[in-house]
Amino acid sequence: MDNSSDAHSRHRCAACYRQFNRMEHLVEHMRPSHHSRHEPRCGVCGKHCRSLDALRDHLGFGASLPSKPACATAFQAHGCPLCLAVFPTSAALRAHCAACKLSRAPIPSSVQSLTRTMSRMGVRGGGGAVALGCKMVGGGSDGTLDVCARVCVVDEHEAILYESFVKPLIPVTHYRYESTGIRPEHLRDAPTVKQATRRIQDILLNGEQSYYSSRGAARLLVGHGLEHALDALGMDYPAHLRRDTAAYPPLMKTSARLMSNSLRYLTRSCLGYDIQTGGHHHPYDDCVAAMRLYKRMRAMRDQHGRSKDNDDDCTAKAFPSIGLQVSTSE
Repeated sequence: MDNSSDAHSRHRCAACYRQFNRMEHLVEHMRPSHHSRHEPRCGVCGKHCRSLDALRDHLGFGASLPSKPACATAFQAHGCPLCLAVFPTSAALRAHCAACKLSRAPIPSSVQSLTRTMSRMGVRGGGGAVALGCKMVGGGSDGTLDVCARVCVVDEHEAILYESFVKPLIPVTHYRYESTGIRPEHLRDAPTVKQATRRIQDILLNGEQSYYSSRGAARLLVGHGLEHALDALGMDYPAHLRRDTAAYPPLMKTSARLMSNSLRYLTRSCLGYDIQTGGHHHPYDDCVAAMRLYKRMRAMRDQHGRSKDNDDDCTAKAFPSIGLQVSTSE
């Protein structure tokens, strides 16, 4: 049989461009692949990639060899190293990169007084998403049990809605001061975990009596490793309202198993700045980084023609809530 006619008779996946001899094999491929608008696409050939790391491999960005040299050549000329978009001219690329590369947000001064002021005023803010970040100290006999001792919640504009030290339910055996900056005196008069949780739930409910209210005013909860943070706070939150950057496939590692990248790596590779680089780590940094990642991925998804106002169900399905290994390395 002629090779060209054989190539034309094969069945190609319209998303990842894999080819199959039989239509049933293509159908079997499509069922578990879950191709969607959430998948990063090559700005040159349009191929869907499983993750941003896979797209970097496709483009030959970094140390990897490109799987398609033509795409790599175009990317080297006019590609953004952060969001991996490709532009028609150098001028367009420069204009884009000026806005795409972010800098670390300064931690607001007098955070505690601001929180108390907002609490007294009953500030709720608008709807949308909020990001949660926690700092853990050590509990248990060897200090390896993670216990929440500081919590922060910010809105989509990176304004702090709640920030406080938290008094753990069990004795602290290792304050991890080198990274947390937390001392015993910080926790002495701090709110209990139950009190902090009640305040966070009030922010998340946003005036609703239930997360499942027909009004749909409850907020989306953004974070990195949300399952771990919620467990430490003794909280539960509906899976369809969670947006976990550690469990979002396009932000995960390229491997047979679903493995999370660290927040530090994602911030550097996708946003263009560093966090958790040394000294004391503030949960505000983690909140802002997770929120920025969420907003960036949402914007990339919307570029493929789907309105974010009608995408809640599709987005929730792309955030698996179980069976994922979260990397804690920085």
